[in-house]
Amino acid sequence: MSDHSFYTPDEVAKILKISKGTVYDLLKKGKIPSYHVGKKVRISPTDLEAYTNPSYPTNRATPSNNHFTVEKLILENQGLIICGQDIVLDFLTRHLEKRNPMLRSLRSYVGSIDGLLALYRGTANITATHLWDGETGEYNIPYVRRFLPGQRAVIINLVYRMQGFYVAPGNPKGIKDWTDLTNPEVTFINREKGSGVRVLLDEMLRNMQVDPRLITGYPREEMSHIAVASAVARGIADVGVGTEKAALQVPGVQFIPLKQERYDLVFHREDFEKSNFQTLLAVLRSIEFQDEVKGMGGYDVSKTGEIIAEI
Repeated sequence: MSDHSFYTPDEVAKILKISKGTVYDLLKKGKIPSYHVGKKVRISPTDLEAYTNPSYPTNRATPSNNHFTVEKLILENQGLIICGQDIVLDFLTRHLEKRNPMLRSLRSYVGSIDGLLALYRGTANITATHLWDGETGEYNIPYVRRFLPGQRAVIINLVYRMQGFYVAPGNPKGIKDWTDLTNPEVTFINREKGSGVRVLLDEMLRNMQVDPRLITGYPREEMSHIAVASAVARGIADVGVGTEKAALQVPGVQFIPLKQERYDLVFHREDFEKSNFQTLLAVLRSIEFQDEVKGMGGYDVSKTGEIIAEI
């Protein structure tokens, strides 16, 4: 694949006349979309123009020609385009390349709902998702049925994770349950719409018939678990919701567990027997991969690689 149609972070830094560290911060926050091909980070000219010029005509729901070119190239050559934001997917990509150096993979850092939509549109062939359904109490299966209508899919477990509150050490505001978020003396920091954490929060509030407008800070959004935990650690907010793993990475944050969630991988049933997906399954079920993920802390790999459902 030629990189001529894409910028490197160094090139973006020179174009915007900012430091490379600032560029990476923008990429991590999702303010400029980025794509991973192997270990390389690339930014499309269309996304950079959309960032620098908000009036630039672009449609996030429809990939640009450059996006489609790189996606089409990878998909047609039996590569993997993996949607999802968790760091465990970086470990997965590395193990895939180690097992098969010819397997080209690309990471797309989008939330669960956007990942399912990409799978439906054919701009990705695998997505990670952790979407809790408040009516059934089930993870992911109801959403796969809704967002992949008429399509057969396979759901395989990646890991189990614990979701909970990030609070200041000692929990000075005494935050223990979802209803505590409505305390007018508590400031909340939210996740973006479409993320699994946001869906969990909104479904919980709906089940408890709690009006989100009663939560101070509900409209304020961050784009990652780390960003939410960091906001709490810096005193910008009193509480946020995210994974235990992020709490382990951010000093000055206490974690209050609330709910264990199932974090799954979803792909089309027709891809199951293809060599690239068999490589994926082999990696997921390998002791080497599971031991490395378990060693990071914050993840349960007891069901990793198991088929959860075929829809």
